[in-house]
Amino acid sequence: MTQSTPANLDAFWMPFTANRQFKSKPRMLVSAEGMYYKTEDGRTILDGTAGLWCTNAGHSRTKITQAVSTQIHELDFAPTFQMGHPQVFELANRLIKHTPDGINKVFFTNSGSESVDTALKIALAYHKARGESSRTRLIGREKGYHGTGFGGISVGGLGNNRRGFGPLLSGVDHLKHAWTPGTEFTKGLPTEGANLADELETMVALHGAETIAAVIVEPIAGSGGVWMPPVGYLQRLREITKKYGIFLILDEVITGYGRVGDAFASCHFNVTPDIITTAKGLTNGAIPMGAVFVSDDIHHAFMTGPEEVIELFHGYTYSGHPVAAAAAIATLDIYEQEGLFNKAKELGGYFEEQLHSLREFDVLKDIRNYGLVGAIEFKSTDKFGERGYKVFEHCFWQSNALVRCTADTIAVSPPLILEKSHIDELVGSLRAAIKTLY
Repeated sequence: MTQSTPANLDAFWMPFTANRQFKSKPRMLVSAEGMYYKTEDGRTILDGTAGLWCTNAGHSRTKITQAVSTQIHELDFAPTFQMGHPQVFELANRLIKHTPDGINKVFFTNSGSESVDTALKIALAYHKARGESSRTRLIGREKGYHGTGFGGISVGGLGNNRRGFGPLLSGVDHLKHAWTPGTEFTKGLPTEGANLADELETMVALHGAETIAAVIVEPIAGSGGVWMPPVGYLQRLREITKKYGIFLILDEVITGYGRVGDAFASCHFNVTPDIITTAKGLTNGAIPMGAVFVSDDIHHAFMTGPEEVIELFHGYTYSGHPVAAAAAIATLDIYEQEGLFNKAKELGGYFEEQLHSLREFDVLKDIRNYGLVGAIEFKSTDKFGERGYKVFEHCFWQSNALVRCTADTIAVSPPLILEKSHIDELVGSLRAAIKTLY
């Protein structure tokens, strides 16, 4: 049964939302199926963002909803502290079939934020277990987004996410943003900028390799504006980190589960990190869940003490929740049976072509794309973010499409079940909205 909006919206403090602005004119979604949402006023809205980068297999998939329903009736909860249940072990075995060689261990969390904090803690604990307790420094990157835990916002590189919360973690540094002026409107990966990874050498010289535990970056920087890695950048970063015994953590909360044309960007770009963080598409957004993939070497380092001793004092009440595990297994079934990990390879070229057709508008500053993720950035007016928000609003209210607005950048990341007609519809909605800026 579809519910109507309560008369009073004050009690819910909405995340990452201008609450007063939203509540003066609420944008309410009440149901969803396939590629589309339904609004409270009965309109059909094309989902151009896969929910929030997460519903890669489209909405309300029967296989997932049935798996969740069956599981919650059979076993609604089971602890994974000193106990277990079959589904989570099955899920882990299924997942590692898609990870890079040598990454065969999975630690379950409930979100991308928890995945990042888990990865950072594992990195620190590993070095300490190996007798290198001086390795405590963490290095992120400008414009990086790694969730909202204190670890994630410390290594993250978005000022608005950091400045209101005090000094954060100590001993954190940031690489420069991996983008070079003059590469605007590049189709796919920029060919210039791989040398920006060499800044890590400067940091090693400044801090000493013996003090650095890990470097964390997104293969494609998502929430910070959708920024593509220059050709060779990730490979160079891997070379330098390996040279100095520094962990490379790839945050694949957005790029994981098919967004770029393989299960993971690390496989697609042929870069094997030490740790991969994921969430979002793991359960198709149906139930909160995250997964941290760890190399066999890291895991082995924790397994050298007495068998009766807990190896890692870390975890969450809902780590490997049985209902979430059931949703994830059903989601993997859909991905594999429908070949959705390959969808970005099949439609990425058409998506790129159509997205770049919007270059005709002189209010655009840049268009960026790779796989089935893209961004349109506008030249800012005196009121920063004004154009992005206007396009976002017009798409929802008049053009009947959901896109994501980050200041003057519009991000698009449609579900992987899309067809060319959906790309045409999405770009048509954006074109109509951009015309209203004149």
